[in-house]
Amino acid sequence: MPHIALPPDLPGIRGAMAFRPETARPLNELVEVLLTGPSTLSRGERELIATYVSSRNCTHYCHSIHGAIAAAHLGGNEALVKQVKTDFMQAAVSPKLKALLTIAGKVQQDGKLVTTSDVESARSLGATDLEIHDTVLIAAAFCMYNRYVDGLGTDQPDDEALYRERGKRVARDGYVMVSAEYLASHAGAAHNGGKDAAH
Repeated sequence: MPHIALPPDLPGIRGAMAFRPETARPLNELVEVLLTGPSTLSRGERELIATYVSSRNCTHYCHSIHGAIAAAHLGGNEALVKQVKTDFMQAAVSPKLKALLTIAGKVQQDGKLVTTSDVESARSLGATDLEIHDTVLIAAAFCMYNRYVDGLGTDQPDDEALYRERGKRVARDGYVMVSAEYLASHAGAAHNGGKDAAH
């Protein structure tokens, strides 16, 4: 049960964003740049970083939806996504991505845990400074998103089919476009201070 009146038809971060669209827009723009913008890391790889961090934070909605988006970018390979969540060192991903996931995992715990050795290891495996930068920012941003979702007690369904279908849609259309629909449809309730959001 959410701690505040969020739209009951919008689980996870969607309900929180609809409650306050003024903050939703920059949050969506950030994730759009980080996960879908031009990069030498594939969209699937970047979604795996987001999924891994969210799984370490035990935020069910986030690791489920981003895992589904990752799978959609990776030819439907849900087994790979699950392996990254549980033990990425055994997953069929590149050594470079494993090094970046190591950095992301440390950021999730405490950014100060990232060492020069971690960064040099990633570089030696082909990671660029921009990839290292974006890995750290994805990890930091998803800690924020995860705490936003959990801190408001948002609804986080267990329905895998729901995440799978939404994941395909976000992978195809992007975060800003998909979120624009539900933000617009709930704008009236949001601007009413959330008073009508639960009705």
